Amino acid sequence: MIRLVIVDDHPIVRGGLRDTFADAEDIVVVGEAGDGAEGIERARSLAADVVLMDLRMPTMDGVAATAALRERAPDVRVLVLTTFDSESDVLPAIEAGAIGYLLKDALPDELTHAVRAAARGESVLAPSVTQHLMGQVRRPGAGTLTDREKQVLQLVANGSSNREAAAALFIGEASIKTHLQHIYGKLGVRDRASAVAEGYRRRLLT
Repeated sequence: MIRLVIVDDHPIVRGGLRDTFADAEDIVVVGEAGDGAEGIERARSLAADVVLMDLRMPTMDGVAATAALRERAPDVRVLVLTTFDSESDVLPAIEAGAIGYLLKDALPDELTHAVRAAARGESVLAPSVTQHLMGQVRRPGAGTLTDREKQVLQLVANGSSNREAAAALFIGEASIKTHLQHIYGKLGVRDRASAVAEGYRRRLLT
């Protein structure tokens, strides 16, 4: 019997998911949680095999909860179920340790299959998620910042202007702008604020 915990901040969604698995003879929903922190506690105390994890929740989001579970309860499989499939959502979740990533428009049979696959240690990905990951692999150097780019991003995160960052690194302001363009491309963002947010999400910044 697969022991499943559902983590989502919307009670109606949790109720619908519980009903989805009601007829599955090999899956039992042992608990629910409304945020990531509660989900970690429930997964550990209820000896969950699989956690169905939403991403955007109060208190602690799904990415942070997934990373914490990987560290504290490595045998628990996390299957992300969300409405968001942008690259900035997908990659941090997979990097945090999620074994699968599905969207909330998945059919009941697909969800049941995904939970069984996750319990076996197999990855299950929505088609759009697979496309993001393939694109990431195919882009040379995508997602991997050089040491200099990390330095630039850290200075930006600390509030430095382009001129101040250039002075701190003893390079020209034009070089800072070039580094920032490379950073935006690798992180899949369009501006400084988004780059900093993504940097923290991927734990590239301190």
